[in-house]
Amino acid sequence: MSRTRTGTGPATARGERRVERRAHADYTGGVYGSMLAASVVIGAGSLGSFPRTELVLLLLLTGLVFWIAHVHAQLFGARLAEQALDRRVVLHVCRDEWPIVNAAVPPAVAVAVSPLLGLDVRGALWLALSVAVAGQVGWSVAAARRAGASRRLLAVTASVNLLLGLLIVSFKIVLTH
Repeated sequence: MSRTRTGTGPATARGERRVERRAHADYTGGVYGSMLAASVVIGAGSLGSFPRTELVLLLLLTGLVFWIAHVHAQLFGARLAEQALDRRVVLHVCRDEWPIVNAAVPPAVAVAVSPLLGLDVRGALWLALSVAVAGQVGWSVAAARRAGASRRLLAVTASVNLLLGLLIVSFKIVLTH
């Protein structure tokens, strides 16, 4: 038996706004953040005494800094010309750009759990890079699906993002050999 809740109260209005935000979600930040995370892993060749901890922090902090940069660009670039800034607008932009930070979390978690998998630091780097590329492909497919793309277009976007990810992987191979 399913229950449906009807009403016009504040809780219903908040729920409707949440559904509308999800329907209009933009996963560009997730794709971008995953590419950023992969790039951070590649650039993390000279880690110090605590390489895993440093890489986890580097991934998360870099994602956070890029999130702040994107929020700033949105607020003082495009948004400022269109509407006055108030708390609601600022929070909306912060929420819209949050996928950049979210995309850094899975590679950081991969690095954090890598000792449990018996991986050395080099293995942790490759695991994080793989997770970042998988995230990049996943975010792009989610965006295409949300936009109502056909199966063919889903395959195209997955392929393009996989190729971009593999290009990043090839940079790592070339730079470390």
